[in-house]
Amino acid sequence: MAHRINNYSAFYVSEPFSETNLGAYSAKDFVYYNMLRTWKGKDCSFPFLDAHDTTYNVRDNSDWELTLKPRLHQRLRNSKNIILFLSENTRNSRALREEIDYGINVLGLPVIVVYPDYNYNTSIVDGNGLKDNVKALWNKLPMFRDNMHKVPTLHVPMNKKQISFALNDPDLTIQKKTVNGVYYYKN
Repeated sequence: MAHRINNYSAFYVSEPFSETNLGAYSAKDFVYYNMLRTWKGKDCSFPFLDAHDTTYNVRDNSDWELTLKPRLHQRLRNSKNIILFLSENTRNSRALREEIDYGINVLGLPVIVVYPDYNYNTSIVDGNGLKDNVKALWNKLPMFRDNMHKVPTLHVPMNKKQISFALNDPDLTIQKKTVNGVYYYKN
């Protein structure tokens, strides 16, 4: 079994993949994932270990069944949790469905849901819990919405400090995961 220390980032990239030189790099949700990489590059203490760096890169035109899907599975098996970027731009793609289905239903990985459209906890949480605008985003990914109760899910805004807390939380790792349910930081 692989040493599961990595964070698997799941984000929307349109299909079919862009044939431009930028490819996935031009996709808005990919930019949020790149922000984690930038924070890690500027601050080695930022607790992000990129599962996408554990296997060799794939090209945007790679075969789904022979290359892309097995690579996603391998990266998920090397991971202790999933970081899901869920934004207004997110769409229900084949890759996201596969990542969420395999990560939650097969591997039981906890999920840290990052909402890039919001920078503050008060934007996603009120006195009654997660706000309706956040819950509405779950409908963009029915695979996530319908299965998130099977693992612990922590919901945070696109905020370096809160993401850092989440990544450092042992209860959000496959090794020591807490009780399944929806979690968030109180204001």
